[in-house]
Amino acid sequence: MIGRSEVIIFLGPPGAGKGTQAGRIASMLGVPAISTGEMLREECRSGSELGEAVSKIIASGKLVSDGVVNQIVSKRLERPDCETGCILDGYPRTVEQARFLDRLLRKRGVAPPTVIDFDVDCQAILARLGGRRQCVKCGKIFSFGQAAGSVQLFCDLDGNPLVTREDDSQEVVGERLRVYARSTLPLVRYYRQRKYHRIQAVKEPEAVTAEILSLLSAGRRPVRRTPANRRLTFAAGLHA
Repeated sequence: MIGRSEVIIFLGPPGAGKGTQAGRIASMLGVPAISTGEMLREECRSGSELGEAVSKIIASGKLVSDGVVNQIVSKRLERPDCETGCILDGYPRTVEQARFLDRLLRKRGVAPPTVIDFDVDCQAILARLGGRRQCVKCGKIFSFGQAAGSVQLFCDLDGNPLVTREDDSQEVVGERLRVYARSTLPLVRYYRQRKYHRIQAVKEPEAVTAEILSLLSAGRRPVRRTPANRRLTFAAGLHA
């Protein structure tokens, strides 16, 4: 069961670098990085009836239902490694999920979450995901940018092939970003009056890591809010 350490939410569109930063920050803080996307993919690989249903949803770029995701996250937070806190990567994705998490944390005596919002231009996201590959066995993700010649074929850890995930294809990525614009951006309005920080995530990974650590250390330091027109520009760019 989670203790009183603060839960940290990494909020932002797919391909914003949340997974990379979650792994780095979690290692530095000694807490688990919990990726709901990876938990769902594990369920898909299990071959269960639920996994088959979730697999079809993920492949189409749609969102899995709030009830299913909430159940998975609630069970995960019961594990002993969450006693000193955790980083949530990819959850919540809707306001209803955020409200569920608030109720869950209050029930367990945990402080409200700290939110780090990754702000990235949609064109940069398309370029990032176009160069991303994943090991078929261990699941490690490799990013190679846009230069096709720089893409390796096998995993550094176990030598297994690297493949493009179904949900990283150009068509699915476009749908994922449109779903994000419709369903997940309202989370910014939900969280912005709380412990909310927005960062420009297009910088080098080391610089992003340093900024996140600085914000977490500063605690209650005021942050610049995201202008409404900046968010509308992001959403409009998905349909260009």
